[in-house]
Amino acid sequence: MQLINRLQLRRHPGSAVLFGVFAVVSVVAPHVASAQGARGFRESSFVPTAEGEWTGPRLPDGQPDVSGHFSNTIGNHNNLTDPQGPFGADDEGPPREPRPNARQPKPRNERAPSRVSDSPDGQVPFQPWARAKQQEFMKYLNNPIKPEYVEPFARCAPGGPSKSFMWHGYEIRQFPGYVVFLFDSGNRVIRLGAQPHLPANLKLWNGDSVGHWEGNTLVVDTTNNNSKARLGRSGEFVSENATIAERLVFDTSGRLTYNATYTDPTVLTRPFTITIPNRKVTDKDPGDDWNNLTFPAKHAGKDIILEAYERVCVEGNGNHGQVVAADDASQLNKGGEKK
Repeated sequence: MQLINRLQLRRHPGSAVLFGVFAVVSVVAPHVASAQGARGFRESSFVPTAEGEWTGPRLPDGQPDVSGHFSNTIGNHNNLTDPQGPFGADDEGPPREPRPNARQPKPRNERAPSRVSDSPDGQVPFQPWARAKQQEFMKYLNNPIKPEYVEPFARCAPGGPSKSFMWHGYEIRQFPGYVVFLFDSGNRVIRLGAQPHLPANLKLWNGDSVGHWEGNTLVVDTTNNNSKARLGRSGEFVSENATIAERLVFDTSGRLTYNATYTDPTVLTRPFTITIPNRKVTDKDPGDDWNNLTFPAKHAGKDIILEAYERVCVEGNGNHGQVVAADDASQLNKGGEKK
């Protein structure tokens, strides 16, 4: 057995405190950690998964068996419409040479496309007032002079139906009548079959989702969104009136294309679609600090079972953004327990 003591640094204005995260795991093979964002996951372009029949294994209830760990392949949640920023596929990777500024900016056509796949200009089709609000959110991202400017993910709040697919990978688990997503911040349950939505006055961070399978595609209708999560650190948002039609298209090679069409006449001039490419994480993928936070926990016959390390945003942090006092941090750093 190997004891892994993972100390997470959480910043607070004017100070930095340490949270101790402890996990005991049995390691059966080395899982080498690289710098943030392994190049093996980063792609500057992708081919969307085609909808069609499912030819892979099925679960006893008939669902296509798509369980496992996944991660998006083009970047993080910083920017919705330019997901890799100036460095293209190297956006989260280490410099190619051990010297400062070794990464060179890439032309826009050599970087991943906008995640807004429909509208024609790759931008969210905001009404003028909503565009101004989005620009305001983006302007104050790094200087949140009002509580509303604090990006919800900074407080470990759930990411919302779409942004959750852009953040540190996630796990899919399946049960009779359900598909469950375990995200870094919050979880999501898709209820399968012809079921009614929750009453309209009940609003959730990840919405209320009812779905069904059409071949290799999980078709999901999502309502009851509380609209508190944003679509990227670039400030895009929708209102509580938004409805989301999602299509998650899987293939047997482990690819998944996530499509979500947002309709919200109070904020948008027309519906728009977000597309996020994903692929399955395997034991052959090197661990890193962004796409792949899994480790080989044990074997099941000849197969290695992957598990995700306990993540700081699912520890029961209590009030979002609350930090411990200095003496608490000192005790945790010593491995002690505050009485």
